[in-house]
Amino acid sequence: MSLPSALQKLASYRKNNTRASQETFKEGLVVLNAGGTNKLGDEGWAFLEQLALAAIDVGRLDVADRCLKQLGQKFPGSPRVDVLTGIRMEATESPSTVLNYYDELLRASPSNAAIWKRRISVLRRVGKIDKAVEELNEYLDTFYTDLEGWLELADVHSSCNQYQFALQALSHALLLSPQNPFTFLQFAETAYTAGDVPLALKMFLVVIDMNDGEDEDTIPLGISVRAWWGTKLCTRLLVSSSSTHTSSSNTSVPKNIKLIDELATERVLTAYSGEQGIQARGLVSKWMSGR
Repeated sequence: MSLPSALQKLASYRKNNTRASQETFKEGLVVLNAGGTNKLGDEGWAFLEQLALAAIDVGRLDVADRCLKQLGQKFPGSPRVDVLTGIRMEATESPSTVLNYYDELLRASPSNAAIWKRRISVLRRVGKIDKAVEELNEYLDTFYTDLEGWLELADVHSSCNQYQFALQALSHALLLSPQNPFTFLQFAETAYTAGDVPLALKMFLVVIDMNDGEDEDTIPLGISVRAWWGTKLCTRLLVSSSSTHTSSSNTSVPKNIKLIDELATERVLTAYSGEQGIQARGLVSKWMSGR
């Protein structure tokens, strides 16, 4: 690949925040070996950071070290370079050595969010879950608006089967990202796993409602398919035994639950069964008109 083409693709990856480690490393190495960093001006430093991360991902630590050396010479004492150095250490050093390194950085700069998050990730990776949760809660007390932090906390609790705590963390995520249907979908799926089926149904329907472009003639795609599947799972349980399904969140079961169940069935069939789905939609429409 030519140098201009590699530079253009790498710039596109940075703009779109795309990791693509294999491609980034392949094209970044072309730029690095050709001395193309100088042609990027100030963007050259962002490129070196990008290439260093990709090189660590693909196991080419020699290339990562070349990038880190240049960055360290240009920005001595930079918090960003410190983070990169820590990530590089995680690839070869023991967890205790890496944690000591992060501890030193945090003592010097207690508000360094990136270092704090890296330390928490190491704690989780080595199985110190209680400590990771403790520090993550402390971190979120300081950096409440960090959406990724709340999602990470929810994931940690879910991995330990602590679904109510996961839902609490996701509630904060919903406040911070009220326009993101994927966060609502995660909340719905967690509520279903936790056994709060009425709450799960409510959230699955929110996801569907957020997909404004969908109507009865549209084939559900992507996140809509997952939401309709979740809706069907919930309505099947609620229709068969609504009296036995209590909600820890005191969410009520919709009165038209059977109608929602029929619609969910039709939507799932439409998504997966082609002509069968179209026929099912006709049957449901006929059923509805005969009410």
